[in-house]
Amino acid sequence: VQLQASGGGLVQPGGSLRLSCAASGAIFVINTMSWYRQAPGKQRELVASMSTGRGTYYADSVKGRFTISRDNARLTSYLQMDNLRPEDTAVYYCKAEYFGTPTDVFEYNYWGEGTQVTVSS
Repeated sequence: VQLQASGGGLVQPGGSLRLSCAASGAIFVINTMSWYRQAPGKQRELVASMSTGRGTYYADSVKGRFTISRDNARLTSYLQMDNLRPEDTAVYYCKAEYFGTPTDVFEYNYWGEGTQVTVSS
């Protein structure tokens, strides 16, 4: 299984970025795709997630500015980030919780490599 995250970069405050996370490999169905971030010297935190049957979650700090979406046919998650602030600067990671086969009972968790987001003037 691979998770390929992309779309990070340098943006000015108030700007926008769109992150993508594409999954591939031995995946039967993805139940949840999530985005986390980790700033220097801080713990990794959950930013947003989208689960089949459990809806969508956003951290309070990003509500109204970030939007998570999924393309299930392409096994891809997107994180649209608008009105970015310097405190959004971090390495962003995606995670997939999935079943590898139709008979799996427990989910697998898989993390992608991070993509750097820097918000600075």
